[in-house]
Amino acid sequence: MISVKDLSLVIIMKSTDYSPRIYCRNTKLWLCGSIVAACVCFVYWNVLGLMSSEDWSTTFYRATLETEVNWIVNDAAEEEAVPACSLRNTIKKEDTLKRKFSFLVPVLQWRDSFINSHWQKLQNEPLPYGWKDQPFYEINKTLSLLSHPANSHLFERKTSETCVRCAVVGNGGILNGSRQGKIIDSHDYVFRVNGAIIQGFEDDVGTKTSFYGFTTNSLKNSLIGYNQDGFDKVPRDPGIGYIFIPAETRDYVMLAAAIQGVSVPSGPDKGDRASELFGYNPETHQFKMIHPSFIQYVTQRFLKSPRLEQYRDLYMPTTGALMLLVALHTCDQVSAYGFMTENYKDFSCHYYDKVKKPMVSYTNHDMEMEQRLWKQLHSQKVLWLYQGQKKNDIMSSQ
Repeated sequence: MISVKDLSLVIIMKSTDYSPRIYCRNTKLWLCGSIVAACVCFVYWNVLGLMSSEDWSTTFYRATLETEVNWIVNDAAEEEAVPACSLRNTIKKEDTLKRKFSFLVPVLQWRDSFINSHWQKLQNEPLPYGWKDQPFYEINKTLSLLSHPANSHLFERKTSETCVRCAVVGNGGILNGSRQGKIIDSHDYVFRVNGAIIQGFEDDVGTKTSFYGFTTNSLKNSLIGYNQDGFDKVPRDPGIGYIFIPAETRDYVMLAAAIQGVSVPSGPDKGDRASELFGYNPETHQFKMIHPSFIQYVTQRFLKSPRLEQYRDLYMPTTGALMLLVALHTCDQVSAYGFMTENYKDFSCHYYDKVKKPMVSYTNHDMEMEQRLWKQLHSQKVLWLYQGQKKNDIMSSQ
């Protein structure tokens, strides 16, 4: 519903034969017109929008973009009880953190999360933040296949007092020679991303993989680009969870093919046997897909880079950043390894590089902004960031 503080909005509608048009010619009529326009648009959207949603769109301009929330929030949901060790207790004590974090935004999407109101809200948001220009039947087909209750969450808690400790392992060169492997494996869950090479680096990065996060593009590029370094297959630990990031249409198509055990029917991956990428036929419950609203929420709240305005169709957080933020919204304690730190120039780009290579920054990511975020959250004791042996050898936040 429209609140009083939101009456400052201006409603602009694309012209069609049946679109309502309201014009205000003076200051007095403007307020009245805005109220009437909002009511008309509300009815139009909910009654007629189902039949003609592709023919028009509504854009809301608020006085301040900081108060605008375009992502899905589970208003009816209650924040779950957490153990005393949880990072959420740290967040509750700090106003700046409380304003940034929301644990009511869905992290994952699955069959039961795909409801009409969500479709209506997100069909005007481009990938990866929504489903703009995506056929309803394609999105519905993929999400309907995520039908197991386990598709809706990452893990089950044994009890409300169980302290779930997670390690998110990036591929940064800072891990070469770090000997953090045993500590990493001691966590309840271990997240890895992209070219996660383990063989030969067990002492530094561990052997355990609970979740592997990727986009279809990053997965295939990693298999090609890091093959000579030893990345010839994705992790295949028994029971592993594969977390798809819906950056492109191909991610929805690939996920559907993987669950069905068939070849990819269309797009740039046409003909690929999706299930073979994972080495065997995984069960449906092992597949997860990040909710587009979660990507939009963390981008706007945590990683709203200037590149978002300049490169709207390209910019998004890195795969590692998304996995780390997923962990921060699901685990009680989070340790980050192999992520960019202030002293990143002292190390090669990857821990498995045979010769030292500088980190390369790409237009579609803002690595420097991510580095500052991890440093800040580390200083606020929301997460623990591995910054090299000289700076910290143990998890000081615990």
